[in-house]
Amino acid sequence: MDILKSIEHEQLKNKIPELRIGNTVRVHVRIKEGNKERIQVFEGIIIKKQGGGVNSTFTVRRISYGVGVEKTFLVHSPMIEKVEVVRVGKARRAKLYYLRDRVGKAAKTKEKIGARIETNEIVIKEEVVPGETETLEDVTEESVAEAVEVAKTEEAKKEEVNATEAVVEETKKDETTKA
Repeated sequence: MDILKSIEHEQLKNKIPELRIGNTVRVHVRIKEGNKERIQVFEGIIIKKQGGGVNSTFTVRRISYGVGVEKTFLVHSPMIEKVEVVRVGKARRAKLYYLRDRVGKAAKTKEKIGARIETNEIVIKEEVVPGETETLEDVTEESVAEAVEVAKTEEAKKEEVNATEAVVEETKKDETTKA
């Protein structure tokens, strides 16, 4: 079971866009035609999200020449170049299948008033660069050594302050006994 999870973890993208139902998005997809490769843009409303992990998908619907077209994309597919949010839609359901029966302006979701179009990305796994880890270890060793030196000097200062306070207290006691 752990072998399957490790293989799936390798296939996951590092960052995925934050997709919400009802948003209008532009999906940039790589398409191979023969030996050429190009990017095609598919713009529409996200009507559903499903699954989890490597198998998570989202379905985008648009009306093209009076005909409704739906495409389902894998979130972690290497064929998806990027997903950008065009409009933030207002949806109160998890699946917007009712849009299939609608035509024209009725086939759109209402726009959230005052919503900002943000390109939030969800970080799934951190990128580790092999060269940087070694330098980070060196820096941490040096910083630890510096911190130890600072701590020793602070302790020495505290001991000096305590010694001077003790001397001051002794002089006060001597003065009170003389008086």
